[in-house]
Amino acid sequence: MAKTSTNKAVRPFGMSDKIGYMFGDFGNDFTFILSSSFMMKFYTDVMGIDAALVGLLMMAARFVDAFTDVTMGQIVDRSKPTKDGKFRPWIKRMCGPVAIASFLIYQSGFAGMPYGFKVFWMFLTYILWGSIFYTSINIPYGSMASAISNDPDDRAQLSTWRSIGATLASLVIGTGTPIVAYVVVDGKTVLSGSRMTILAGVFAICAIICYMLCFNLVRERVEVPANTSKLEIGKLLKSLVTNRSLIGIIAAAILLLLAMLGMQGLAGYVYPNYYGNAAAQSAGSLASSLAILFICAPLAARMAARVGKKELSTVACFCGAVFYIICYFVRPASAYMYVVFYVLAYGSLGFFNTVIWAMITDVIDDAEVKNGIREDGTIYSVYSFARKLGQAFSAGMIGGLLSMIGYTAETAFDEAVINGIFTISCWVPACGLIAVSLALFFLYPLDKKKVDENVAILAERNKNR
Repeated sequence: MAKTSTNKAVRPFGMSDKIGYMFGDFGNDFTFILSSSFMMKFYTDVMGIDAALVGLLMMAARFVDAFTDVTMGQIVDRSKPTKDGKFRPWIKRMCGPVAIASFLIYQSGFAGMPYGFKVFWMFLTYILWGSIFYTSINIPYGSMASAISNDPDDRAQLSTWRSIGATLASLVIGTGTPIVAYVVVDGKTVLSGSRMTILAGVFAICAIICYMLCFNLVRERVEVPANTSKLEIGKLLKSLVTNRSLIGIIAAAILLLLAMLGMQGLAGYVYPNYYGNAAAQSAGSLASSLAILFICAPLAARMAARVGKKELSTVACFCGAVFYIICYFVRPASAYMYVVFYVLAYGSLGFFNTVIWAMITDVIDDAEVKNGIREDGTIYSVYSFARKLGQAFSAGMIGGLLSMIGYTAETAFDEAVINGIFTISCWVPACGLIAVSLALFFLYPLDKKKVDENVAILAERNKNR
């Protein structure tokens, strides 16, 4: 059993750690949100690739992560701590490669190249970004939360600040990109390829800056020695597939990503195509980000401490689904009325998204209670892979649905197509959020009572070491 002990040689946990950890996810989402919100739009409208093929390639790329994510988790668990800690060095090493790979995805100068080359370029750059470089920085970053502090309240605060970082990135990308990247041509709102390339470069630089701020502001206090036990694949797989709390949070996370990324991805079609209003897309992103910052972030940790993270998340996601169902039947004529429903639903799922990172540390604690071994990197890598599956399924689903309703660059403004866009923009998140609630309620076992029991057990074990 790997021993952990508090490192008292560094300053106490405080605001610097929270702000630094926030910047880590700010950096992550400068590339992640850009991909989930605008990559399909870029490749369908600028590069001229069929939506179903874009979705299929994005989905296929994520299955590569079944190997790269778990491999990276093992590398992290088995790496020895350095003077900068066990997890922080990876942020410094990989921030440049992940940013450059993201920039390479959006090269509008290749729009005139042969179709096969464009498909090859998209697949190659997407694999480099998501399966290799993003994995090599995101897994150490996520695993690092357990090493920053062993106090559950501190970890809950880190989860909240991580969500704030993601929200700030969403605010910048979701609000700024539509304003800059869309242009009006012959009375139609279309995406400018050259502007997207420039924005991708700017966001890549911003990502590097945020990662370096994370590296310099965060400190690791809990010493996590390298896992030197013999790697037994069969035993590892058995441990993972029999871990009900991990399976429950994975199912909920995949479904959450289907709903949330479905909302973000389809926003790039429902606002400019159905409503002909790219400014409303910016307004929706701005308002939903503000809802997360000023409602979810201040209240989520307090409400979770009172009623439990599982309990809060289950109810909140169900409420989000109800808002979208109402939106479908009301069918608002105004783009800004649609924004209201979008913000209500996004704010609802935001409660779950704010505490989900603290729920992962609960899962890691639960596994340690049962197995006697702490495997932050491995468990987080499996969870990270699940999130990428959610991202992939979302892209595949959106691409497939857009193709089913007949969407192409030529039919993008046909009446039947834009009506279909509105319909799927409501039902995709509604069904996803209902499924999230059911997964949390029936599959995920870590209610408030169980989490408190695990914390007490681990505290007693650490005291007796």
